[in-house]
Amino acid sequence: VEEQGPSVLAVDSVQTLFCGEILSAPGSVSQVREATARLMQLAKSKGVPTILVGHVTKEGAIAGPRVLEHLVDTVLYFEGDRSHTFRLLRTVKNRYGPTHEIGVFEMTEVGLKQVPNPSEVFLSQRPKAVPGSVVVPCMEGTRPILVEIQALVSPSHLSMPRRTSTGIDSNRLALLIAVAERHLGVALYDRDIFINVAGGLKISEPASELAVIMAMISSLRDVPLDLDTAVFGEVGLTGEVRAVGRAELRLNEAVRLGLKRCIIPRAGSDRIKFSDGLEILAVGRIDEAVAAMS
Repeated sequence: VEEQGPSVLAVDSVQTLFCGEILSAPGSVSQVREATARLMQLAKSKGVPTILVGHVTKEGAIAGPRVLEHLVDTVLYFEGDRSHTFRLLRTVKNRYGPTHEIGVFEMTEVGLKQVPNPSEVFLSQRPKAVPGSVVVPCMEGTRPILVEIQALVSPSHLSMPRRTSTGIDSNRLALLIAVAERHLGVALYDRDIFINVAGGLKISEPASELAVIMAMISSLRDVPLDLDTAVFGEVGLTGEVRAVGRAELRLNEAVRLGLKRCIIPRAGSDRIKFSDGLEILAVGRIDEAVAAMS
């Protein structure tokens, strides 16, 4: 490094580095700690931005000892599904800026290209007037992104109906199914239910829960939701729709993409400022939201 004087130093992977002074195998706690400390000292003294590439486990965590995350200044996760072209660069730790920010990139033949307008890309292939399709404004860090949640509810011929979710936690799906059965009076115990977040994204925030329920009911009753409608809100176990944070940013993103109507939680809706061209329907319970679908 001292001889070449690179502008950027990338080490792939940090778990394979070995210091001869330490009598332990590569990837051990002592080896990773010492190698990272030396690289950090080199980066600080020479002013060279250094990127340490670490492999992850099947659960998505950095493989090996977690001491690596504590030593570095910034931790970035490069996420994506092999079957999709989009990749997310997510900030998990940042000593000099905000965390949980993301960058969206598209994998092309010439490498990664930045996606300047992710919402438009994720909704570009959305079908028109199809049951089971709902748009939800999600927050990725401080950035609102409109994504499509798809649901397919069909009769099951199995003793144990299938419940499959892609991009949504399976435990959350089971909870929302129980809430829908209890407070909407629908029978889902004998139905196969499939939930998918289009584009390969993963949604973890509770603001998508109302959209998941409405997508399931839309598919069950074969009633499509209006194409220009977005939905967001957290759902409680008693069927109430709870307020979520940064509602104004979500509504502004919906307006920017040309949506005309938005179903939001009633709690706190009187304090939200939004564009005049957007119709707001505030609901307090999930049955009110489902009634607005028809």
